[in-house]
Amino acid sequence: MNLFGPLWLSAQLALVTTIILVIIGAPLAWWLARTSSRVKPAIQAVVAMPIVLPPTVLGFYLLILLGPNGAVGSWWVQLTGSALTFSFTGLVIASCIYSLPFAVQPMQNAFESLPKKYLERAWTLGASRLDAFFSIAVPLSVRGFVSAIVLSFAHTLGEFGVVLMVGGNIPGETRVVSIAIYDHVETLNYAAAHRMSLVLVAFAFVVLATMFVINRRWSER
Repeated sequence: MNLFGPLWLSAQLALVTTIILVIIGAPLAWWLARTSSRVKPAIQAVVAMPIVLPPTVLGFYLLILLGPNGAVGSWWVQLTGSALTFSFTGLVIASCIYSLPFAVQPMQNAFESLPKKYLERAWTLGASRLDAFFSIAVPLSVRGFVSAIVLSFAHTLGEFGVVLMVGGNIPGETRVVSIAIYDHVETLNYAAAHRMSLVLVAFAFVVLATMFVINRRWSER
């Protein structure tokens, strides 16, 4: 079992998941930061649930939902002729749900700390709300976006329980690095498990240190 295959698949999964989460997470974070709706606490609780739920519990319900007989899985089978479970596409969906709070919460915090006067001035000058969002809110919330990207990528790269439940262990398809490490430990191949684990430890340190450096420099500016 080589080291490159699972690492490359994990990197692909983390990259695709992070891109999707930034795209769907930014509008959700903006709404949560600006709204005073009564349903806001409920939406926040739903977004944050993957943090407190055991990954196997979340993975179990996703397995039912995405399975061939599930509400989403059956529709996908009719549309494409293939199952979502035990596929890369299924892993992406599961990873987006599992890492959602790590994308939404940093961006929401950044939007909440944004002074309202900047947006109000843009509106009084004739800017639309969409234009003000992209020209004012996003540039001033770069720290939140950086944190969201780094945390989402790193969290997805290291997930285990959810990907095992939804994706299984198919080489080249769903066998990500965390599953490969587990396999090596099960077969007492500690040397291979050690090499893969060291790569993840080094990567986690580098990305987190980079995030802290970027955020500190942005604060100084």
